[in-house]
Amino acid sequence: MATPVVELRILFFFFFLNVLFRVSEGSQTPSPSSPPVVSRIAFGSCSNQSSPQPIWDAIVDFDPQVFIWLGDNIYGDKRRPWRVFGKERTLGPWKNAPRFYPSDEHHMEDNYAAAKANPGYSRLRNKAKVIGTWDDHDYGLNDAGKEFNGKNTSQRLLLDFLDEPEDSPRRKQAGVYTSYIFGSNQKQIKVILLDTRYHRDPLSSDGTILGETQWEWLRNELYGPESQITIIASSIQVISNLSATTGPLFYMESWGRFPKERDRLYKLIADSKRDGVLFISGDVHFGEITRNDCANKYALYDITSSGLTQAVEKAVPPLLAFLVRFAVRLTPTTMRVYSPKCRYSTCTYGRQNFGAIEIDWDAVPQRVKIEVRDVHGDPAIGVNLLLSELQQRNVNKIYRREEAYRQHCTLEIDLPWVHRYCLAFLFGGAIAAIVVALGILIKTITSFSKRFIRKYKVD
Repeated sequence: MATPVVELRILFFFFFLNVLFRVSEGSQTPSPSSPPVVSRIAFGSCSNQSSPQPIWDAIVDFDPQVFIWLGDNIYGDKRRPWRVFGKERTLGPWKNAPRFYPSDEHHMEDNYAAAKANPGYSRLRNKAKVIGTWDDHDYGLNDAGKEFNGKNTSQRLLLDFLDEPEDSPRRKQAGVYTSYIFGSNQKQIKVILLDTRYHRDPLSSDGTILGETQWEWLRNELYGPESQITIIASSIQVISNLSATTGPLFYMESWGRFPKERDRLYKLIADSKRDGVLFISGDVHFGEITRNDCANKYALYDITSSGLTQAVEKAVPPLLAFLVRFAVRLTPTTMRVYSPKCRYSTCTYGRQNFGAIEIDWDAVPQRVKIEVRDVHGDPAIGVNLLLSELQQRNVNKIYRREEAYRQHCTLEIDLPWVHRYCLAFLFGGAIAAIVVALGILIKTITSFSKRFIRKYKVD
């Protein structure tokens, strides 16, 4: 029979085990203050506040924890109609007035108020963390850069729209660039929002896009604490440079029109040895996924989503949308990712769309799904990745496993000129054929008319 002393020791022993168990149990339970894990991110651009916006329903149904504005969050500037003749000519060799011109502060405030009051967007704001940057039309003027005089007013209006705190550093700095961290431990995402407007030199100058202050800030961000995924948000496309193949018919803004800046960006990412980098972009009014296999130790992807309301196929009657797709098919591209998951063989999507990133943190191995989705929330373009494919230490294994992987290295600007300008040649040929056909038609009608007149006189 145990003595009282022994019983007391046994009692203390079990009490100690109980305390130890509770401490151990508590250490395995996440702290209430730990940042929640983010596994779904949506993003979009080019949203005209005056247009119908049914796409918000699909975005809300996707249930993102974070939504990222990529610019043209409103259309704040104004535009003149296309005119070849008249006092203000916006088209043709006698053009004497720019098509776009700035509006005043009150007009932009009204546009932001209309955008913010949209019922679908309001539902999203109640469910997700909304962050963002700007592009040209919410900056204040189409294609504008550092020369635009209204940029400080536009910066304040954008940050008001995004509910940026009054004491935020973004309200004191020159530009709207910033970064965010979501999640913790081994499930962390860093989002870097670039400002491609405030400091940008004129187009085709091959000057700067970011400005030295922002470059130094970006360097610190990339060399900072590691994260499993780093999303770099740029309002304009980083990897694709379609202007090299659509010119001289028309040009689009992109990092490719500032080749030294893009090379500097690629080098900074490579030198930082940062894993998990993805680009997201907007601006061009269609969606696509592009990839560069030779700028870094692992492939760099750029998911372009544009736009929430503005889209190239909306610019033509529905019956003529096939012509847009035909023109896309004829446009040479070297960086676009072609996948069996694409809705169209061109692997572009020219209707209203939003971008979606899903991370399966619990899968073994961990997986990332990048998509461009339509107004109903259905994927139009998609690529499935292993997270390890975005890590330097595993890149050689991936290339050995998939022999055809390294196929996105030639820049559009380096294509042979016959191939590069084939769209312009075909367009010019089509115009020439139309002119010849009209000439033949006019000549035929004239000849017939003369015969008819002669016959009438004889009779």
